[in-house]
Amino acid sequence: MSQTLRAVLWMTGAVVSFTAMALAGRAISLDLDTFEIMFYRSALGVIIVCVVLSATRSWGQITTRRMGLQLVRNLCHFTGQNLWFYAIATIPLAQVFALEFTSPLWVILLSPLVLGERLTKSRAVAAVFGFVGILVVTRPGAEPLSPGLVAAALTAIGFAGSAVFTRRLTRTETIACILFWLTAMQAAMGLFCAGIDGDIALPAAESWPFVVVIAIGGLVAHYCLTTALSLAPAPVVMPIDFTRLPLIALIGMALYSEVLDPWVFLGAAIIFGANYYNILNETGVLGRKLQK
Repeated sequence: MSQTLRAVLWMTGAVVSFTAMALAGRAISLDLDTFEIMFYRSALGVIIVCVVLSATRSWGQITTRRMGLQLVRNLCHFTGQNLWFYAIATIPLAQVFALEFTSPLWVILLSPLVLGERLTKSRAVAAVFGFVGILVVTRPGAEPLSPGLVAAALTAIGFAGSAVFTRRLTRTETIACILFWLTAMQAAMGLFCAGIDGDIALPAAESWPFVVVIAIGGLVAHYCLTTALSLAPAPVVMPIDFTRLPLIALIGMALYSEVLDPWVFLGAAIIFGANYYNILNETGVLGRKLQK
């Protein structure tokens, strides 16, 4: 089997995992609030990561030397993930995924501030067109700007902040260290936020399978994505992630009677084009094609 085909299969696993997380999150949104979901998800994640660290004898990789950066990274991710769970419970799933796909474009804008990377002309063009895609999906003025839409848009910024700080952490820390502090810190954040009102709901018996899907789905999705990128170039791998949009749109229509909104697909196509244009420029593929 070729490496490209293996990468496609790994990305298929990521698409399925992300989609399963969204469906599980919506299924328990009436039983648990977003902070409780994050607490139980992260608590299970701590257990899973600790088991893996023990099995692979990797505890030596866990350090405390960059705790400030770990905290900022996890605050970004915790905020983005909470907003994501809120959005999938309140607006059509296709809208959530379309706006989530703008995260790489926010990375472009945040990288000069956090990583000291240069904002090139091609990156600026991609960011501008990505913003146009956001306007097409949300259509401010034509459609009411609901809290769910705002949450979905802010989700992308939270995930982008998490991505740039993760990239900075990888300069000195291992993936195992980053994952350990991700689950541990976010379990503590979830416990604090869920318990601030003195009432933490215990999942109903029928909700526990969905909590497990959310906990495992996130870890599996990111593992599949990382593995796929190690097997094939980003221009091959990343477009596969956009198949999540038509897939979740069809599932939303079948399970929740959500309407297939052509504006969402048009905006998503613009966002995809902006992302793909940037990927081609970053990898030098576009330049080689123009030279031929």
